[in-house]
Amino acid sequence: EVQLVESGGGLVQAGGSLRLSCAASGFTFDDYTIGWFRQAPGKEREGVSCISSSDGSTYYADSVKGRFTISSDNAKATAYLQMDSLKPEDTAVYYCALGWYHGPEACGYHRMDYWGKGKLVTVSS
Repeated sequence: EVQLVESGGGLVQAGGSLRLSCAASGFTFDDYTIGWFRQAPGKEREGVSCISSSDGSTYYADSVKGRFTISSDNAKATAYLQMDSLKPEDTAVYYCALGWYHGPEACGYHRMDYWGKGKLVTVSS
């Protein structure tokens, strides 16, 4: 059974930084897309950033480009999201997700096959 365990998150002031980690387990395939989605109160879940395990290609939502950095350690099947210059509008529950699909729009909600339980990130103004 595939499991995604998130860590990190918490409360930070605007302009600060946080780091999220996602440890994946329960599978042997080494070709997947892993990433982060977020959902703010009253809003739909949106893709934040994803990375391909095969070629390291990345995707970022326009709202986080230049501020967030995704990385991964394939040997540990772990993905990281470094979040800098945080803004109050970044406040949301952040979910780690993993999918077997590669190709255009791989970082899409319906492309993901497994989800973590989510970690709350709160950015105060």
